[in-house]
Amino acid sequence: MSPSAVPTSTSHGHFKSDLNLSLQGLGVEYPPFLVGPEALETLANRFYPPTAALKKVLSINRFTGIETRAAIGDVDHPLVNQPTPPSIKALNDLFRVEGVRLSVNACRKAIQEWGGSVDDITHIVSTTCTNSANPGFDHFVVKELGIRTSIEKILLHGIGCSGGMAAMRTAAHLALGSSYQRKPARVLLLACEISSVLVRSELDSINEEQQTRVGVCLFSDCAAAAILSNGVGEVAPAAPIFDLLGWKHQIIDDTEEDLGFDVDPLGWKVVLTQRVPTLAAAAVSPCFQDLVKSVPAIDDNDQSPIAADFDWALHPGGSLIITGVEQAMNLTPEHLRASYEIYMKYGNSSSATIFSVLNKLRESEGKENVVACAFGPGIALEMMLLRRHQTGPSSANGFESDGTSESSDAAGVAVQDHITNGNGVPHMNGNPITTNEAAAADDDNNTDGPAAEASSSVANVSEQNGTPAADGEAGSGPSLPIEDVD
Repeated sequence: MSPSAVPTSTSHGHFKSDLNLSLQGLGVEYPPFLVGPEALETLANRFYPPTAALKKVLSINRFTGIETRAAIGDVDHPLVNQPTPPSIKALNDLFRVEGVRLSVNACRKAIQEWGGSVDDITHIVSTTCTNSANPGFDHFVVKELGIRTSIEKILLHGIGCSGGMAAMRTAAHLALGSSYQRKPARVLLLACEISSVLVRSELDSINEEQQTRVGVCLFSDCAAAAILSNGVGEVAPAAPIFDLLGWKHQIIDDTEEDLGFDVDPLGWKVVLTQRVPTLAAAAVSPCFQDLVKSVPAIDDNDQSPIAADFDWALHPGGSLIITGVEQAMNLTPEHLRASYEIYMKYGNSSSATIFSVLNKLRESEGKENVVACAFGPGIALEMMLLRRHQTGPSSANGFESDGTSESSDAAGVAVQDHITNGNGVPHMNGNPITTNEAAAADDDNNTDGPAAEASSSVANVSEQNGTPAADGEAGSGPSLPIEDVD
């Protein structure tokens, strides 16, 4: 890179035409267990009486559109089969083992694809919302990877499901700072969530407070990593996967109470109101328009691109989040194929999910430019424009490409078919929900039944393979009554 061409963003919110920032390695590590919706029902019936609130949650659980969720254990995992929910200490001890293990494996995949040495890594930016120990989990990942302890580390907290994208944005600014100093930057990005083990805490709240907590139906476990390079000092540059073209972070005003993930004596509890899907969908278009105008490489004064000109890597917080953005931006399931497929097979793994979606998206041919988007507590909206370089199988970096994944349209329809039969009638596997089930699942005042709630759900603990999950869709907080839960 020429010293006179150091890329920076301008003071007016516009990006230079060539930032020279790229993702050069991606790694996704899911734990070995995949559990279906029946796992939550098994665990709930094992420890709790069949109250009206629990019946309602279990009915919603059948209509999320999620076929399986990734978890560190099965439904008989000992931590979630004790007489009482696990303590924060027990959760932390487990994260120190399982979270670090998943993280190290994800990082090794990303580093292997990048092709560089751990000695060349200059920074690490990590995030999680399912652990808050000090030192952070990134400290132990660095030790396991053999990275020098003097590496510059940043651990982001309080940003939940938008954490993966916030980490990319933070890494991009660090890399641009290094470019300004004409120094190389090879930033290791890391996101890890262990949500499944919070299932008992969530079920306790459902039982004791008779609250309908949909998050327990959604969340899963995962670690994901990436390498971001500023290109300075590269002798034999690694082939980029995506170039970073520009990004935008904004807070939706007066939404602090709508989405959160707050500390509780037994872990963390999700806050998620019914307004979230509508608020999220409405915020995407103006953010997209502003971002496109700030990126000269994309914006054409004569004819600015529309949303359908891009592939979309949308964090799959819940089915209404995906379909809401799809409708608001006049997209098709094809544009959101990777988000649908990850949501159906693995569930919502909070901050780690966006990297999994990007990893899935690069498996197949698609549009050159990509919009990545996620929502977090605040409500925070993170959006980034990327340019695709590589296309090909990513089984070595996260999941098997077994040839069985559905087409994008089929994936989108499959998610919605878990929710309604196309006529607005809640059903499961093609069968209309019974009157008793509907009565158990419908809210008298503020919902349209299990289908509406399931599709609205964005965040919380997912029970997987007996290793229940915890974490909010954007990192959430304490539970709310059904009137307030999306």
